[in-house]
Amino acid sequence: MATIGKRNTLTILRSSTSGLYLDGGEHGEILLPNRYVPRGAAMGDRLEVFVYRDSEDRLVVTTETPRATVGEVATLKVISVNRQIGAFLDWGLAKDLLLPFREQTGPVQVGQDVVVRVYLDEKTQRIVASMKLNRDSALEPPNYRTGQQVEFVITDKTPLGYKALVEGKHPGLLYHEGISVPVAIGQKWKGFVRAQRPDGKIDLSLDQAGYRRVAPLALRIVETLQRNGGRLALDDDSPPAAIRQAFGASKKAFKQALGTLYKARRIRFSKPGIELLDNTNWSPGGQPPSNSRRAGSE
Repeated sequence: MATIGKRNTLTILRSSTSGLYLDGGEHGEILLPNRYVPRGAAMGDRLEVFVYRDSEDRLVVTTETPRATVGEVATLKVISVNRQIGAFLDWGLAKDLLLPFREQTGPVQVGQDVVVRVYLDEKTQRIVASMKLNRDSALEPPNYRTGQQVEFVITDKTPLGYKALVEGKHPGLLYHEGISVPVAIGQKWKGFVRAQRPDGKIDLSLDQAGYRRVAPLALRIVETLQRNGGRLALDDDSPPAAIRQAFGASKKAFKQALGTLYKARRIRFSKPGIELLDNTNWSPGGQPPSNSRRAGSE
């Protein structure tokens, strides 16, 4: 059976002047309008399509892919506001996605990017958006371990930091004290769990803690140096944004990794940048060989 608001693989049953009719199971035949029909499509073929309702509330399918399907969270742009029913969002389909007033957490304006969850209204069977991202979070209790890598989207700013939605399900908080790069509402990040609180909320960090972050980062710095002829333009004076872009790490973590490499006589500072020293027996956390050259001795 075809699932509304999801990608489905449906069989072509017949053609008409309007397009192709696909087998929607209990929903009956569903039209794929001519403008979406793939070249060479024939009776009996199975097509991957998205099922939704058109402006006249009829079930239709499209070969286009929306920016989010039912159950997913996305950052979408407001393209119009209707004073009677709500705002309309660009989600990549011909029919815009409705964000009803009752599902808004505050007034929205044309051109604004909003973080929403796409869901299927049980009464109307229409696909709509909601800014109330945690409506289903209680259905699946969080179960994260400290240090676990997770994906999250930034949803709001608070005095303590930035609210986030972790793995599209659970509320989290990224504290200001752990941020060294610009963060914006709607951005998606890969980070780490600092702690899971008794109330189910997740404390987040952009970086791993302690040695668990330094050793892998030090190894990546060495590998990058090896790929770049033994030289790297970044050092402990480089801008945090440049470090984040190159290694996905904070400046603090980068400096700690450089310190580890320097103490192990693996690099020297060329100011600007760093250079790789000839120490093939080095490994993260290991002691430097007694015959290693001292950093900066050349």
